[in-house]
Parts: sequence; C-alpha cells; structure tokens
Amino acid sequence: MKIQILNGPNINLLGKREPSIYGNRPFEDYLEELRTRYPAVEFHYFQSNIEGELVNKLQEAGFTADGIILNAGAYTHTSIALQDAIRAIPAPVIEVHISNVHAREQFRHTSMIACACMGIICGFGLPSYRLATEALLLKTNNPTNLTKQTT
Repeated sequence: MKIQILNGPNINLLGKREPSIYGNRPFEDYLEELRTRYPAVEFHYFQSNIEGELVNKLQEAGFTADGIILNAGAYTHTSIALQDAIRAIPAPVIEVHISNVHAREQFRHTSMIACACMGIICGFGLPSYRLATEALLLKTNNPTNLTKQTT
C-alpha cells in the first residue's frame, strides 16, 4: 500500500507556527509515528508552499499511489487548479486539516477541493492524518494494514 501525503503552504512551520492552533510538533516527527504505526504502508511525503508544485505532485503520485492525503492549507479555499488535478487522477484523495476550519474565520469554511475528494477530515490535530490513513486502508479493502493499537 502506497500513500502520498501532500502538505501545502506553511505546514513546513508546524511546531513553530501558531502552536495554540497547530500544536508544537513538526510534521516530520508525526510522519515517523505513522510509519511505525503502519509498517505495511509505504508513506511518501511532499510539502510545498507553491501551488504549481502541489499540482505537479498530485499528477505524478495520482497514477502510482493507492491514495493521497492532501492538506492544501490556504489553497483549499482558492485553488481550482488543485481541484482539477484531483479530478484528473485515479487515486482517491482525502482532504485533511489539522484545525477545525469550520470553527475559524468564515473564508475557511469554503473548500474548492472538497467536491473532488473522497472525504474530509478536520479538527483532530495531527491525528487527522492517521484517520485519513485508516479511511484509505478501508477504501482499498485492505484492513490487514490497520493497526491493532487503539491510541
């Protein structure tokens, strides 16, 4: 099972950026936890602050990955290009947000990519990525990859 995680703008600042909203843990630390928790899953990770690079990576990974977890950051609310890229690939995409975007500013309540995604997970902090991983494992009918842990 191959899962591509794509993080958009400012996610490279996790652990430093607004810790009251995003926590104080860098994403790379959490990624290692995911890899340990799901040893049968091959996680690939890419982060960019540039919209076109995210589109390129979606197009590249969308034909080889079994699923994509996408935290498009602020591009969630503005990018038709990301929506088009998601629609153009066969891999299922789950939109993820660390914070509960619906409890924040009004402009964050609109997602331009949600209509092209398999689903959305938001508001659970970094464990949102774990929930998305489990959703992809269930979608691909590969429950043997689900962890036996409950935490």
